[in-house]
Amino acid sequence: MKKESLWLATSHLPTFPKLEGDLEVDVVVVGGGITGLTTAYLLKKSGCSVAVVDQKDVGCGETAHTTAHVTFVTDSCLHELVDSVGKPQAHALWDAGLGGMRQIEEIATELQVECELRHVPGFLFAALDKDADEETKSLERDAGLAEEMGFDANFLKSDPIFNRPAICFPNQLKFHPLKYVKALAEAVPGNGCHVFGNTRGSDIDKESHELRTDQGVIRYKVLVAATHVPVQGERGTLGAALFQTKLAGYSTYAIEAGIPCTPEALFWDTNDPYRYMRFDQGQNGCSVIIGGEDHKTGQEKDTEACYDRLEKALMRSFPAARPAHRWSGQVLETPDGLPYIGEVSENQLLATGFSGNGMTLGTFSAMLIRDIITGMPNAHSDLFSPHRIALKGTWEYLRENKDFPAYLVKSHLKPAASLDELHRCSGAVIDVDGKKRAVYCDQHGKRTILSPVCPHMGCVVAWNEAEKSWDCPCHGSRFAATGKLITGPAEADLTPANS
Repeated sequence: MKKESLWLATSHLPTFPKLEGDLEVDVVVVGGGITGLTTAYLLKKSGCSVAVVDQKDVGCGETAHTTAHVTFVTDSCLHELVDSVGKPQAHALWDAGLGGMRQIEEIATELQVECELRHVPGFLFAALDKDADEETKSLERDAGLAEEMGFDANFLKSDPIFNRPAICFPNQLKFHPLKYVKALAEAVPGNGCHVFGNTRGSDIDKESHELRTDQGVIRYKVLVAATHVPVQGERGTLGAALFQTKLAGYSTYAIEAGIPCTPEALFWDTNDPYRYMRFDQGQNGCSVIIGGEDHKTGQEKDTEACYDRLEKALMRSFPAARPAHRWSGQVLETPDGLPYIGEVSENQLLATGFSGNGMTLGTFSAMLIRDIITGMPNAHSDLFSPHRIALKGTWEYLRENKDFPAYLVKSHLKPAASLDELHRCSGAVIDVDGKKRAVYCDQHGKRTILSPVCPHMGCVVAWNEAEKSWDCPCHGSRFAATGKLITGPAEADLTPANS
């Protein structure tokens, strides 16, 4: 089984130049995934000059590690969302997802891109290990709420694959996210707009509104942080750190496998955390992508076991399955279940906290940000504001962030491993001459020795054996085995250590 996402294995992303020299634009967008590129595309259509910068090649972040369910159905069951934030707010969130779906369809048509975009039914079904009668009550309630809000939803006594009680949501979507993002990225440059790859966009001068790198400067009027975990930007270290405590990072796992022919559809079960499936038909036959086994990033000791449990679940339902690819991603949860989209300070906007709906809410974020920048009214701006006061989410906020002080202390007190215990192609936090070091041993026996302290807020990272990465247990930053930053909220690599 290849340790690579299906999307990266079946697409060729364009490369864009590094920023060299100085330029001036209306808007600089930091982040070249679906959120950032859609924002740039829509702003360009509105007449703005835009520059997109990404520290990697475009599309290689979380967009490349999704399972690409394009749906308005949220991770939280609808009745739970209504109980948490209220019926109008829940309705607005599902409307935003639907708006994102329609925008994706519109852009795919405009750009005439073959990104395997398909209309398929989605099924929320009673988990296989739960009592069907008990789950029926909850499913019937959700189906009634969805219909009351005007969404197409039908309760079924038996779904077409697992024969379990379910809600059918017709006309959801699925696509190949990187083929779609490729077309978006290629449509941005021109008419004063630019895309830059391998350009780190965290060196921001808030006084002169400049993004600076070693080889160039971009002057802008507005900065948009579209980086999954938002960059600090113009807010200052304390403001950014406080905002990031309102985001909880969860790792999630996926396996793609060939299976006997099955109708195309999306499936989500009623477990918490839930498992999700996507059934596809292509030139090479039928396949399924199964995902789940979510846990707070950096807080699972045996990450290989997550894949093992997922594969066992796959084989129980599809004994003839042929696993081909596996990968993991990260989702960000907010205390009240609603995303943060909008202004965080003068001249700076962000979009984050999409939970499991990154494709649709990332696209909707671009629509809302375009409206804010161009002065167009949008009914969702107050609801999704990063400055909103969400009293109903206060307990959830406290519950998620109780881990931070605990893991900060535990990570510094935890006994370090022995250097003798370190195997090839593995890593560990090790006591080297009385100091903790994050040590990785490659396949040739060469060791990379790093400071284990996350540059975000000082927690000690943990080794993720399944993904060969260093993960921070406090706020979910991730680093490659060599210490290079994979995803924030940290904005710098792990520091090399000499001993």
